Amino acid sequence: MEQRMEFALKALRTLNFRELCREYGISTKTGYKWRQRMLEHGLSGMNEVSRRPHEHPHELAEAVVCEMVRLKQAHPHWGPRKIRVLYARQHGVEALPSESSFKRVLLRAGLTVPRRLRRSSESGRLSQGLKAQQPNEVWTVDFKGWWKDREGLRVEPLTVRDEYSRMLLEMRAMENGRTESVRACFERLFERYGLPGAIRSDNGSPFASANGLLGLSRLSAWWLALGIDLERSRPGCPQDNGAHERMHRDVRRELQAGRIGRDQTAFDLWREQYNHERPHEALGMRVPAEVYRPSARAYEGTPEDLDYGGMEKCVGSNARAGQSSIGMKRSSSRQPWPIGRWD
Repeated sequence: MEQRMEFALKALRTLNFRELCREYGISTKTGYKWRQRMLEHGLSGMNEVSRRPHEHPHELAEAVVCEMVRLKQAHPHWGPRKIRVLYARQHGVEALPSESSFKRVLLRAGLTVPRRLRRSSESGRLSQGLKAQQPNEVWTVDFKGWWKDREGLRVEPLTVRDEYSRMLLEMRAMENGRTESVRACFERLFERYGLPGAIRSDNGSPFASANGLLGLSRLSAWWLALGIDLERSRPGCPQDNGAHERMHRDVRRELQAGRIGRDQTAFDLWREQYNHERPHEALGMRVPAEVYRPSARAYEGTPEDLDYGGMEKCVGSNARAGQSSIGMKRSSSRQPWPIGRWD
């Protein structure tokens, strides 16, 4: 400040301006600027002037910022990208703030934290199970790990999901995990959505049986009899059903953390939001309901029960299983298929 004032006062009197600038170690451009400030504003013109523009061309309106915050508070577990898609749905794409603007606003509001990037790893897909290319090509099923509600009761919902569209077909507060209960649930799904090409599950009950021939349980044998292929994840490898497990993490954060009990209404509301409001990056930020279509394979009722008459075990009418370490497929044969004999 004092150096500028001293220079400016000398600059008003000296004839050799360039030499004066060299003496003070500044460019002639800066020297002319300081002298002009002295002429226009006097000594006050020597104060440092902020270079910040009075108006930022990309500054967001207060109403826009408030709406960003409101949407985030309504969906606290959604990231900035999903919040931006929801904003566009409600307010249009004209003058839509950038994704970086959403990140910046929500970060400053303390509503999000930078996410640590994870090193990519093998997907762990079944070697036979190719990625689904259309709806109903593969359904995935599992029980969400149980939790206790506010009354101390055990809650363990059954979840069924279409792999391609991410459509959550079912999220059922089950009284138990017995075969009859799960089968009744799938009968309702088949009546509503039709039959899938394959069902992927883990090797636990009631989806598989460690002691059954080919690992078949009564439930999976029924699926085979309906002409549905079976895909099994490898023991101890939940990443084989990774997308399903990712959905379960959302359930853990948004329902389990609140100790929601066997409230089917709460589960249905969560499933409705998941399918119709929540955009998915894998779907190009569309929602599952925009992608999913019911199966063309109608459910025509239950085929014959498994026949254990005589010395032979059979899967009735239209299914055949061939064993491999990664899955079992139906056969085009319509004859009963022997799955084992008693020696």
